[in-house]
Amino acid sequence: MLEALGMTPDEERVYRVVVGGYRSGPGEIAGKAGVHRREVDAILAVLLAKGLISKRGEHYVSAPPDVSLGPLLVHGQEQLEAARAAVSQLAEEYRASVRRRDSAQLVEVITGVDAIRRQALSIQRGAREESLWFCLEGNVAMAASENVEEALAQARGVQYRVIYETGLLEEPGRIANVLEGIEGGEIARSISKLPVRLAISDRKVALCPLVSHDSAGEPTAALVRESSLLSALVALFEVYWERASPLRIGDTAPSGHLDPDERRLLSLLISGVSDKSIATQLDVSYRTVQRRLQDLMRRVDVRTRMQLAWQASKLGWLDEPGPGHLLPRTGGRHPEPVGDAISS
Repeated sequence: MLEALGMTPDEERVYRVVVGGYRSGPGEIAGKAGVHRREVDAILAVLLAKGLISKRGEHYVSAPPDVSLGPLLVHGQEQLEAARAAVSQLAEEYRASVRRRDSAQLVEVITGVDAIRRQALSIQRGAREESLWFCLEGNVAMAASENVEEALAQARGVQYRVIYETGLLEEPGRIANVLEGIEGGEIARSISKLPVRLAISDRKVALCPLVSHDSAGEPTAALVRESSLLSALVALFEVYWERASPLRIGDTAPSGHLDPDERRLLSLLISGVSDKSIATQLDVSYRTVQRRLQDLMRRVDVRTRMQLAWQASKLGWLDEPGPGHLLPRTGGRHPEPVGDAISS
């Protein structure tokens, strides 16, 4: 038990006899410890040198163990910390060496819908701070109902930032999925066109398709680890994030003078969704959409939709929420952006 402090098993047995006795002689110690008499003298000399016992005449007594063993404990802890630091340094040197000599460790090719779906779930499961997504219209590898990780990630504080293609917002039922994500704390924006489906976790790993969904054969995706390529993908996301328009279709945005229906309408309009699709998504008539837009334009005294968008930005009607508006979710159906992973 005391081997961690540098004692051999025989030394520990002798030491325990001295601790448990009082003014024990070498012969008595040898008998109780089960160690040969000639070996006991050498062991006692070692314990004396370590300051664990002292000699009084022909007998040996122990110093208080909590006092005498304290320096050994401190020394052992220092050695353990030094060993941990050495292991960390060696691990970093190994990773750097792998990056230099083996590109296969940096980019892994994932083949097949099931494998891509598992990987999309895995990178969310490993996220601790941030999850970034490009969500394109069209076929997906994983339906929203199959994703079991976004709500769990948001509950532990992972911030989702998602950019949606306008065409995706026009697909039936998509607004409801997107709304659920936003209500869970997701910050969403939209843009007319995105270059590729993409998921990035903590800026340490990314998943993106290698071929389009129109290509023959099974879908393939690249799992990209820390590298210059990953840095380029993160930079690509940030460029499109700056270009995209805030998407505020939930009830958590600063409301100003807008009610939730007006905010959804205006957000979809600025995202480039057609009036007809807006009517479908909001479950109202085309004429109702027209009337509500006219009401909004009259409210800010403008004549064109472009002027309306400018005034909405100026008034902060669609400003993104700060951290205090983020609402962690604990369950329920999961929104489509994560389900939109990563089948090209």
